[in-house]
Amino acid sequence: MIEPQIVGWAHSQFGKRDDARDTRDLMAEVALPALTHAGLQPEDVDALFVGVFNNGFSSQDFQAALVGMGTEALSRTPAMRTENACATGSAALYAAMDFIAAGRGRIALVVGAEKMTAVPTGRAGDILLSASFREEEAGVEGGFAGLFGRIAQGYFQRYGDRSEELAMIAAKNHANGLLNPYAHMRKDVSVEFCNTVSDKNPYVAAPLRRTDCSLISDGAAALVIAHPDVAADLQRAVGFRARVHTNDILAMSRRDPTTFDGPRRAWAQALDASGLSLDDLDFVETHDCFTIAELIEYEAMGLAGPGEGWRVVREGTTSKGGRLPVNPSGGLKSKGHPIGATGVSMHVMAAMQLCGEAGDMQVANAARAGIFNMGGAAVASYVSILERVR
Repeated sequence: MIEPQIVGWAHSQFGKRDDARDTRDLMAEVALPALTHAGLQPEDVDALFVGVFNNGFSSQDFQAALVGMGTEALSRTPAMRTENACATGSAALYAAMDFIAAGRGRIALVVGAEKMTAVPTGRAGDILLSASFREEEAGVEGGFAGLFGRIAQGYFQRYGDRSEELAMIAAKNHANGLLNPYAHMRKDVSVEFCNTVSDKNPYVAAPLRRTDCSLISDGAAALVIAHPDVAADLQRAVGFRARVHTNDILAMSRRDPTTFDGPRRAWAQALDASGLSLDDLDFVETHDCFTIAELIEYEAMGLAGPGEGWRVVREGTTSKGGRLPVNPSGGLKSKGHPIGATGVSMHVMAAMQLCGEAGDMQVANAARAGIFNMGGAAVASYVSILERVR
């Protein structure tokens, strides 16, 4: 199968964006800049693939059509929208790649966006719970943080209290985020601060503290995807050694939520398809919606056995200078987590690294990257393995 390549990108500032009224404004910030970065024009685009979760963040839906409202030059380009919880952006990207691989077009623009801060925090939490199985999980105190708090409780009961290691993950990602100009929170926080419950760092859903939780953010990111024949004439190209999408049962009651079986299968299939091992990767961008998620993802990707993910943190394996840096962008924890933009953003961050365009975030000699984007509590899992083609 012909695999399309990433040939350009753009990324907005993540954060509380009072200057952006809605996703229309946010998507307008990245659509044309991504095409300019690729050296292409709006008329070159065969289709738009838009990732926006929405589900109540705005009463305006029909999000695919909003790209053309914000960027009139794209108003007559065929457009469609995907939604797959927190993996919405990766779903849009994979749909665009399938479109090109099937021969339906040669160039696609992928735009992911979310405007989350225009609603009260309590309302935002309820909207996000739509990515859970409401029939059983809607009453969980603390919303999605409460669901991951339950996951952390179960993990600690089985393997011991790893609160300090969670604090180390948070501190690592915030340190990395200091170097990311797009990050929502560029603030250095110590392990001691993250590991201490206080007025500034209270429990959100015990044992998870505020520093264990990603941020409610606004933002957008865009990728230009092209057929390899088109990419050959452009300035840069990042290829996919593998891309895999797996799923697990939505209801947490029907599986062991501490094992992340869906992510494990996604990583195993992607590594097998790529012919690579983790030792061949130079860094990973992973889905740290909560620090417990990153810890368990270490085990799912094969860096450690069950219950041993804490060793990865203690040994510094995933630090910026470690054997396999994880989240050199700062991850969702520091960069922010505008739901529809997240998967696209992760691929943008990886492509920047592979093309040597990551500025102060740059991982030295980065040639191959792994990306893990997750929808829900390890329900929809996307793993991409990228390498620079040119």
